[in-house]
Amino acid sequence: MMSRLSILILLIITACSNDGTNRNPYLQEINFRFEANLNLPEYSPLTNTGSAIYIRSELAGTRGVFVINSGFDQFRAFEGSCPNHAPNDCSTMTFSGQVATCSCDDYEYSLFTGQLLNRPEDENRYYDMLEYRASSGGGSVIISN
Repeated sequence: MMSRLSILILLIITACSNDGTNRNPYLQEINFRFEANLNLPEYSPLTNTGSAIYIRSELAGTRGVFVINSGFDQFRAFEGSCPNHAPNDCSTMTFSGQVATCSCDDYEYSLFTGQLLNRPEDENRYYDMLEYRASSGGGSVIISN
């Protein structure tokens, strides 16, 4: 009985792989906490499902944060700096509707998922947007990392 248990534990340990996380080499993951009060005019668009805003603040992310109301009191928040470039003059993204665009190379990203929408067909590694935690309560959205 003990040898069967030992074999089972050994199989479980060897079956688990530790590929590690695939960190984005272009963006540092900094710690921050930012509260967006939905009663303030600059954040009030987030009260509507599908609406997104850009929070341009040194207190949120590296180059600000995109936040979208994804419905059912759920919010998603993404770094405002292009995930496929080190921060530089052209790497702060802009957005229209629910798509963020990197002006360095015109890469487009979904603000609902953070995914690169026009991924090039080559062998290079491309990164999706860096996502931050977003929670809501008490009339505010709290974005943190």
